[in-house]
Amino acid sequence: MQLIHPLLLGLALGCASPLCSATAATYPAAKTVEQTDDYHGTKAADPFRWLEDVDSAETKAWVGAENEVTNDFLKKLPQRDAIKARLTELINYPRFSLPEKEGGRYFYTYNTGLQNQAPLFVKESLAAEGRMLLDPNTLSKDGTVALTNTAPSPDGRWLGYALASAGSDWNEFRVLDLATGKDTADVIKWVKFSGFSWTKDGKGFFYSRYPEPRREGNQVFSDLANQKIYYHRIGTAQSDDLLVYERPDEPKWGLGGGVTEDGRYLLIYVSQGTDPRHRLYYLDLQDPRRPVVQGEVVKLVDALEAQYTVLGNRGSTLFVATDLGAPRLRLIAIDLAAPDRANWRTLVPESRNVIESSAYIGGKFVVNYLEDARSRLAVFGPDGAHVRDIELPGVGTVGALSGREDEPDLFFNYVSFVYPSTSFRHNLDTGRTEVFQAPKVAFDPSIYETKQVFYASKDGTRVPMFITSRKGLKLDGSHPTLLYAYGGFNISMKPSFSTSNLAWLELGGIYAQASLRGGGEYGQEWHLAGTRDRKQNVFDDFIAAGDFLVREGYTAHSKLVISGGSNGGLLIGAVVNQRPDLARVALPAVGVMDMMRFQKFTIGWAWASDYGSSDEPGMAKYLLGYSPVHNVKAGVAYPAIMVTTGDHDDRVHPGHSFKYAAALQAANPNNPSPLFIRIETNAGHGAGKPVSKQIEETADKFAFALHFVGTGAN
Repeated sequence: MQLIHPLLLGLALGCASPLCSATAATYPAAKTVEQTDDYHGTKAADPFRWLEDVDSAETKAWVGAENEVTNDFLKKLPQRDAIKARLTELINYPRFSLPEKEGGRYFYTYNTGLQNQAPLFVKESLAAEGRMLLDPNTLSKDGTVALTNTAPSPDGRWLGYALASAGSDWNEFRVLDLATGKDTADVIKWVKFSGFSWTKDGKGFFYSRYPEPRREGNQVFSDLANQKIYYHRIGTAQSDDLLVYERPDEPKWGLGGGVTEDGRYLLIYVSQGTDPRHRLYYLDLQDPRRPVVQGEVVKLVDALEAQYTVLGNRGSTLFVATDLGAPRLRLIAIDLAAPDRANWRTLVPESRNVIESSAYIGGKFVVNYLEDARSRLAVFGPDGAHVRDIELPGVGTVGALSGREDEPDLFFNYVSFVYPSTSFRHNLDTGRTEVFQAPKVAFDPSIYETKQVFYASKDGTRVPMFITSRKGLKLDGSHPTLLYAYGGFNISMKPSFSTSNLAWLELGGIYAQASLRGGGEYGQEWHLAGTRDRKQNVFDDFIAAGDFLVREGYTAHSKLVISGGSNGGLLIGAVVNQRPDLARVALPAVGVMDMMRFQKFTIGWAWASDYGSSDEPGMAKYLLGYSPVHNVKAGVAYPAIMVTTGDHDDRVHPGHSFKYAAALQAANPNNPSPLFIRIETNAGHGAGKPVSKQIEETADKFAFALHFVGTGAN
């Protein structure tokens, strides 16, 4: 049986390169400083503190030298070009977003295949030809300006859109006149973590922003506090925007607003960090006693006790998804005319499966359940009675839901590990489902299969994992296996489609994805079991996943590659320190590596809800116990490691990865396997990364990994 794609036939099945005999790399010198911090009696050394200053000449010199060493190794890998060519071929397929209907038109993004960024299109009807409205690829030479958000006005006259540069979370809002196709003079700056929300008359929109950062230092990496909600009226300057709501007494609270589809209410969500619980306030925009966007903000729920997500409304009745008294969520109705809790009504009760997402479309409730980390889609009537389940193509994931409250068309997309993102149209009145847009990718899905397995973690907890491989796989321990996970912030690891993973499968590899505690796969309890002083459960779950794959014959420790990004990068860093023998290769990306100081940078303070913080006397010792930077040891045979980050990452500061790589190299300059860092320039945390940069980075990661574990054969 042929297992390897023709473009990859030149790759060796093992490590045949002269580089294999190299025992160590020569790393750039990184000075150390005398820096020890006392966290409520817990002392932590920080000899590479200077690398936090990403703009200093010393740090820039170190970055350049590290990239030179890493790139010198990567460019000699014979399989790199073949992998890049196949990745380019695989990702070169049309990709559409779900249509959003507003003002009688349908708006969607469409990438022809290799465009760095997806342009925005509009259709006058579903049967009409689309026309391009915005092409962000024309806004920069290297494709690093991304279109991050779009919002057409209800009257169909305007299009609000947001741009971000170099992977930053900072957005600039602009407005397009849909009649002329030209930008207005409206420009909104210093926006993070906010969308547009138009008033029903289309005369303006609500948004959230932070104060302009101080001029001294790098504004991209400035601390974030005092987010406020404003109203911008079209044709006016940002300086004239009306302040709608602020909380100067609580500078770290997050404030976000959204207008109900009927234009009646501005809903205000008040959050504390990344805690999924929040307060729910509202402003009646049609109160005849007050101007359109001014008035008394009503505190409907003024306690941080549960999640409250408003799906829609009928008159004064809000339809809300909440985990109040229901860890796996339920749907309730709250009448603002009689808001006492005694009057709240349950419409769709909690079930054994967690509600991943839900929507109010066509007068019905569409509920996307997670059943052991895979989707089940159900429809309920306005009274909460079950109408039907919507049949899905297989074991996979329903992503976005799109539709209007006053029309029966539901659009949703579906993916699995070998099923590319396909858009479906479902008529909520007739129950008919049809494919709306289906891409064609240059691979044969029929030769692959996905199995879901369950394994026991260290404390006996049953943890799910998806394993995708060629059909008829022999469990002889010979297969290179890529194990990926996240484990935090209530984020569920579900089946997903990735052309990168297809390339890995074509190399004879196995792709495994574990759904660890800390995620949202089983609701609030599963999430909390992997937070704060229970974070070790996440690492134990991941280690158990790797050991399971070896024990069951899927792979061997010498064939295992472990990978994770952001919170998942922390996961890989902690696991490598705790079990350096678990895997042959580790790929921690944009990770939170310094658990004693993460709260000091940009939005890092918001993660204390999941991690705790060294500012808390009871947490400092626990965090120090697993912090990747602080637990690197000398004389340990670490796996081959390639840390990746972006120099403009203002979500997880690049200093985390800089310090971690420097610590690894300083402690083990003669490690048998390389300890590299790859630092992407003009790039951030990952969102909006150009397709070209995605291909380059994945080719480097796979070539690096396969150099040590070899390609698979059967």
